[in-house]
Amino acid sequence: MNTTSEHNHTVLPFVGRILLAAIFIVSSLGKIAAPEATQGYIASVGLPVPVLSYLASIVIELGGGLLLLAGYRTRVVAAGLAAFSIVSALIFHHALGDQNQLFHFFKNLAMAGGLIQVVAFGAGAFSIDNRKQVLRRTLVAQ
Repeated sequence: MNTTSEHNHTVLPFVGRILLAAIFIVSSLGKIAAPEATQGYIASVGLPVPVLSYLASIVIELGGGLLLLAGYRTRVVAAGLAAFSIVSALIFHHALGDQNQLFHFFKNLAMAGGLIQVVAFGAGAFSIDNRKQVLRRTLVAQ
């Protein structure tokens, strides 16, 4: 048996979740550190009630990032973060003639693509979701 392959299959989904979650967690902390600037940017793209959008983005990014990191309800959380990433790309990074905005637009789409992989294949072995499945199987077997 190839134990390296088995180890990668066990560890790599967790590493992927760490990397995906990091951008959401760090982004939310940046928003928390600069509320006025963030709300000003939200207002500049024409969203109504910037304070509500600001608060929602923190809840989605920080909450979703932490849940993704922990591997709790991972498929649902990853689907929500993928949708958030696509919507954010369309709202905030639609000026595709600006190379910086184009880069951020495709970055958001790439993040959504990685999150869709999580939706398709699940959280992996190092996750709360997996622990719950193992516990359920153990209880059913008894």
